[in-house]
Amino acid sequence: MRMMRLLSAVALCFLFSSVPASHAADLAAGKEKAELCSGCHGENGNSQIENIPSLAAQPDAFIQWQLVFFRSGTRKNEQMQPVVEPLTNDDIRNLAAYFASLPPPPKKPDDNPDLSAKGAQAAVGRRCASCHGESFAGTKAVARIAGQREEYLVKALHDYKSSARSGGGMAAMADVAFPLSEEEITAMAHYFAHL
Repeated sequence: MRMMRLLSAVALCFLFSSVPASHAADLAAGKEKAELCSGCHGENGNSQIENIPSLAAQPDAFIQWQLVFFRSGTRKNEQMQPVVEPLTNDDIRNLAAYFASLPPPPKKPDDNPDLSAKGAQAAVGRRCASCHGESFAGTKAVARIAGQREEYLVKALHDYKSSARSGGGMAAMADVAFPLSEEEITAMAHYFAHL
């Protein structure tokens, strides 16, 4: 397993370092390829399906890394594996650029401000902004969590807490998620989802 992670990291470094600066992503090609994604991740990258994340406005590098992790098998998901296996490096760059160019999911009205306040306090205590940014919109290879589906955030935190999720950020997220109580997970997910 450790060797597989090392090989994935080397492959990612090669992927990102071997692209000439003049090789820009093709948004039109990304949009066309994203038609495959819309069945689960929703029209314009806004998921309407439980436990499926929205991809709209996710940072470009974050999406690239996740697709490479899925393609290499480092991050496992039965539905994603067959979709990502045939993707080329250009496909990955184009998809990432396309989803990053979309506006974020629409803001949801907060139906429980007290829970959000608890989530905000827990987020400060766990220093979430140090990686996800002050607005939690993500940065570089770190996910946008502002406006993400609430139940997906709960699932992701549980997966990190139990070490069920592998791939980028695993060590940092496991360190953050492991000591979280159920109440903190619920409150943080609610807070982030309603930003």
